[in-house]
Amino acid sequence: MSATKKETTKPVKKEPAKKKADKEEAVSKLRIRIRAYESKIIDASVKQIMDTALRFDAVVLGPVPLPTEKKIYTVNRSAFVYKNAREQFEMRVHKRLLDIVNPSAKVIEALTNLSLPSGVNIDVKMM
Repeated sequence: MSATKKETTKPVKKEPAKKKADKEEAVSKLRIRIRAYESKIIDASVKQIMDTALRFDAVVLGPVPLPTEKKIYTVNRSAFVYKNAREQFEMRVHKRLLDIVNPSAKVIEALTNLSLPSGVNIDVKMM
């Protein structure tokens, strides 16, 4: 009786590619989160911000649409009676995300002087 031995080979783990030092060197991002109740207003604001950034030759990533936040409120139609008669109201908050890679001082100054429509909330972070 001849016994054959099965050879099992372990999968070779590939080492992750080395990160380039050039990209890690001085990558700063300006992250802009935009929130509004109306989708048309938020799209117009995003277009205005992108046009301003591209005018000064900045690299813009986005706009990335984030999930719409829905706040639903249920209210009785009448007080004390008719419990089954209810109304539902909702508020939708539309959100977008923009990243500007390596913004110059001119880009930041132009964005701070930008006038956007009312009802648009902007959060700016330097990363």
